[in-house]
This record gives sequence, structure tokens and C-alpha cells, in this order.
Amino acid sequence: QVQLVESGGRLVQAGGSLRLSCAASGRALSTYTMGWFRQVPGKEREFVAAINWIGSSTNYADSVKGRFTISRDNAKNTLYLQMNSLKSEDTAVYYCAADRSSLVTISLDEYDYWGQGTQVTVSS
Repeated sequence: QVQLVESGGRLVQAGGSLRLSCAASGRALSTYTMGWFRQVPGKEREFVAAINWIGSSTNYADSVKGRFTISRDNAKNTLYLQMNSLKSEDTAVYYCAADRSSLVTISLDEYDYWGQGTQVTVSS
């Protein structure tokens, strides 16, 4: 079993930066694809970014491309999301997820494990 715990969410002003972390425990995630998703109340959870097991392939939602960077440190079993130039529309609960396959997928149905989420609030 895999446990994922997100951290780093907080209130930040528009234009600011934030780095989210996702610490994994239970087993090594070095062979898993990892992803970030976000959700606001009343809306479906949406894809943000994903990275393959070695970090050589990434995928981003158009809305965050050029502003967000996903990375991972397999030695620390940790996933990161660097968020720059934040906008009010980035306000959401951010979730990390792990997919046992090697494909970098944007579909949340493909992910096997989920964290509890961390709140990011961007004030305009």
C-alpha cells in the first residue's frame, strides 16, 4: 500500500510562487508515474501535471504550462510542484497521485493512489 501526503499549500498573492511537496511512504515510487491534480468546490478534479518514473517525460495542462514545473526526487520518495506567476484561478485543493503504469497519463481514472490534498489560495 502507498500513502501520499501533500504539503506546502497556503495563502499567496497573485503573481507569487509556491512549491508543493508530496511525500510517499509504504513503498518506493521510483517506478510509478506521478501526477498533480486540483479541484475547486462544485467542479470535477482536473489534471495539472504528470511526470514519468525517471523524470524524463512530463505533461502539463494548458492552463499551467510555462508557469508550473513538476519534478521528483526518487531518492527522497518525494514529488514536487513549483508554481510561479500564480493567478486567482489557480485557487484549489491540490492532490498528488501515483500511477503504477509507466505512461504519463492525464486521466485521473488511471491513478491508483491519492493523497488527501493541500489547499492553495491565491488572492487577487
